[in-house]
Amino acid sequence: MAKSQTNRVALIGAGPRGTSVLERLLANWAADSPHGTTLHIDVVDPYPAGSGHVWQPEQSRLFLMNTQSFYPTLIPEDPQLAPPLAGGSFDQWREARRRDGMGLNDAEKAELSTLESHNFPSRAIYGRYLRQTLDGLLERLPDGVKVTFHETLAVAARPVADGFDVELASGATLTAGSVVLALGHIESRLNPEQRSFKSAADEQGLLYFPPAPPADVDWQAVPDNEPVLVRGMGLNFFDVMGQLTEARGGKFVEAGSPGAGILEYRASGREPRIIAASRRGTPYRAKAGLAGYYPSSITMRYLTEDAVDRFRAAGIQPGFDHDLWPLLHRDALWAYYSTLARSQPAAIKDPAQFLADLEDALQPHAHTTANWEIKVGDVVEKHVVTSRRLNLRGLAAPLAGRTFASRSELDAAITAYLDDDARRSALGEADPVKMAIGALHTGRAILKSVVADGGITDESWLAGLRGWFESFVEGLASGAPALRSEQLAALARAGVVSFVGPDPKFSVDRGAKLFRAVSPWVHDGPVEARTLIEAMSPANRVGINLSPLLEQLMSDGLVRTKIMMSVEGTPMQTTGLDVEPHPYRPLAANGSITRNLYVLGLQLSASQWGTAIAAEARPRTGPAYASGQRTLRDADEIARSILGR
Repeated sequence: MAKSQTNRVALIGAGPRGTSVLERLLANWAADSPHGTTLHIDVVDPYPAGSGHVWQPEQSRLFLMNTQSFYPTLIPEDPQLAPPLAGGSFDQWREARRRDGMGLNDAEKAELSTLESHNFPSRAIYGRYLRQTLDGLLERLPDGVKVTFHETLAVAARPVADGFDVELASGATLTAGSVVLALGHIESRLNPEQRSFKSAADEQGLLYFPPAPPADVDWQAVPDNEPVLVRGMGLNFFDVMGQLTEARGGKFVEAGSPGAGILEYRASGREPRIIAASRRGTPYRAKAGLAGYYPSSITMRYLTEDAVDRFRAAGIQPGFDHDLWPLLHRDALWAYYSTLARSQPAAIKDPAQFLADLEDALQPHAHTTANWEIKVGDVVEKHVVTSRRLNLRGLAAPLAGRTFASRSELDAAITAYLDDDARRSALGEADPVKMAIGALHTGRAILKSVVADGGITDESWLAGLRGWFESFVEGLASGAPALRSEQLAALARAGVVSFVGPDPKFSVDRGAKLFRAVSPWVHDGPVEARTLIEAMSPANRVGINLSPLLEQLMSDGLVRTKIMMSVEGTPMQTTGLDVEPHPYRPLAANGSITRNLYVLGLQLSASQWGTAIAAEARPRTGPAYASGQRTLRDADEIARSILGR
């Protein structure tokens, strides 16, 4: 039964997560709508619905998605869920619009004319998919359903007898029986160092760009032909790079033989001199050229569904470092050395015997936890030439243990690293390094299912998963397309980009009115610039958010930040809200469930891991793919709870 004759729902946030809940509400209502009832959905977001803030179709086409066309979807393809009323995956939409061009402008038609299933689409074209998919749903509204959009901000949600009064920035108030928080990326407070840099910039006439979604930044404000410090070399860095080079008229052209992956940059004369810095000193490793999201040649042998089930059957809540990482570590080692034996057999003495010995050494129950790595090391030392032995941790820190006499020496080393990494990406499943990373990437998907909703201990979440593994695996498996590494190497060769070095320290010289950066591993003078850009998005931490709605809910005790206990027994504030799972309803300050309030997306980051990744089209079976449509299943659970199913 429905909760009332008119079931009124407020969706706060109209990006992909909020639109997923809308789609699931419509699908479940159409499948089983109680006679004589109506459903009224209010969608609240200051940005246009469907694309929301991040995926606006009007943004620069240089901003690319980090997944290939075949991967993302808004529409579930799970036969166990209520069938969708309209729409399909992005790849299905891409093929259809490529044929008919319906509703597309010239720039969108041009992009789709060359965009293949394995290519990385622009965020703008994905935003067009989201909006057109929403339009298709609205054209097929079931009987008894009304959807109203409010392009404004929700500033409060206060409990009333039959649900909530949702207050809008426009001054209006909506009364809803249920409220869904699908807030996505929200602005957050700057940390103390960032605040000091902003203050210094305001006082000294410098330019400081704090963390922000790249499409929100006025890149034309960055001066031409001046040094510019850019802090952060993750995915946002490549967005900054594109806006300060290609967007200013520069061009990349192939150098040498076609398809060799070596580019040359032809400057426009308007580029700033970009000086890039990050803790590692290098950008993330590039994605391998694969036909699918995961390597087809990789079969997980150790971190498997059976292994996970054994923990459950024994009543064990696994620890990350003690139980899960040793299994995934084995898979990465096997992926590397089995690929090496297949693609570079000359690097191994007796490859068949080596693989047999390695398989024996990797058996999880044949050796103690302390000894298995030693035995593997002995087998590798016996069979594999020194230059081809895997240093797994070292893959994520290619400059570790090195010092440089000058920044020009550092620039040459990083350029060589970028060329080598792009070359490995082009080899795809024939490259041992990329296949070790492929095993980590596949294992990450398995881990998402294992660790969700208290699947590991608090201590493991804080010290292991989020403490070291997250940054490690992101630096290896969350990189940009290989094209970006090729472009960055070309910019370095052209002198447009140079680097600071690992472990940089930033400061402001108020006397000279300059930002300054220096690396302890580069024996050269400090880098100085009048402009500092933070190449990162605002921190995803609910405790420092600047959302008036979340702040009101917290101050009124309707939601709270999740607290975990460290190994020392110290309470630690996590990044996300404290929720009761399935469906995700927040816990109030007193520990009770806040009824009829639901959470989906980034604010679940203390209960789910990897909340920012889009849902996967064409879901398959097994834990490696169970996380692929997790968001869509969560949206369905919320919709069914709201509708009383």
